[in-house]
Amino acid sequence: MTQQEHNIVYRKIIHIDMDAFYASVEQRDNPELKGKPIVVGGPPQGRGGVVATASYEARKYGIRSAMPSKKALELCPHAIFLYPRFAVYKEVSQKIREIFHRYTDLIEPLSLDEAYLDVTKDKQGIGSALEIAKQIKQAIKDELQLTASAGVSVNKFVAKIASDLNKPDGLAFIGPSSIERFMEQLPVEKFFGVGKVTADKMKRQGLFTGADLKQLEEAELTRRFGKSGAFYYQIVRGIDNRAVQPHRETKSAGAEDTFPYDLTTQEEMDAELDKIALIVHERLKKHQLKGRTITLKIKYHDFRLITRSQSLPHAVDDAETIAAVSKELLAGSGLEQVKVRLLGITLSNFNEPVLKQKPGDATQLSLFDQGTQL
Repeated sequence: MTQQEHNIVYRKIIHIDMDAFYASVEQRDNPELKGKPIVVGGPPQGRGGVVATASYEARKYGIRSAMPSKKALELCPHAIFLYPRFAVYKEVSQKIREIFHRYTDLIEPLSLDEAYLDVTKDKQGIGSALEIAKQIKQAIKDELQLTASAGVSVNKFVAKIASDLNKPDGLAFIGPSSIERFMEQLPVEKFFGVGKVTADKMKRQGLFTGADLKQLEEAELTRRFGKSGAFYYQIVRGIDNRAVQPHRETKSAGAEDTFPYDLTTQEEMDAELDKIALIVHERLKKHQLKGRTITLKIKYHDFRLITRSQSLPHAVDDAETIAAVSKELLAGSGLEQVKVRLLGITLSNFNEPVLKQKPGDATQLSLFDQGTQL
């Protein structure tokens, strides 16, 4: 280690991610559900039901978040489907937040079930981020009968990846001297923010790991992947200077999906908008938010991208209105002889949360694999 490296002051960042949060709360509150495949989300009957989360017993069958509930039922016919109880999850989330506050006030929630903590200077003078993570995990287990996974590192990106390494009930530390080697070995699909479509695009270009990305100059990565290319260039070298932001405000929330084949009829597109609208509805309800402006995003087969927006006289969060307005925007965009490869819906222009939050309790919506917009 050079003298210059020795003098660097590193942040101490913890990423806490609850294990199958909604499903775990349901199993905790109803012991008869323990050990059984639980799916929390929209029902498989009818159209548009979407999985919010699944227990680890259900995940063994290939069920994952944002999957259509009908598909989940096909994968596991004996799965138990439950409607989300967001008021309960929010209450539990607040108790988890109170545990965090015992150690630091620099907390950046990403959703009800995950957050970044900056413990560079911790309230109790413990000094070790790894020890703090252990204590937080134990407190959550003892006081709430739930498990969490934690990642510890010197920046947010690596801490988040680390929290996913040993799930459930995992704990992983990636120190400064290990970061570059770790990132070089990491498969591209494990990079946080790289969805399936981008990962497939990378692999078609012969980019399978961080080491492959590292061979490309920043300008080349930007040419291939847009502004995200500059981020990939930095992060594969272990550089992430983003601070934990305890007062981030959600400006918009939405979801989008890239389809395995081009859609050519309005009926196909309307059916997909119903699914996307339900995802958006569940996220808005989860965070007690309503929005007045609905924006439709359309990407055509030739990668041409357009957006269309409509502002309503009052804020909404229901799937029916979101879907109906999105379909009107779609119909008005001119669909004759077009092929659509991506659709997305975003709500913005939020009112105050339906339930008042405590100061410093702002939330940011988490990402779906398809690429939820924030």
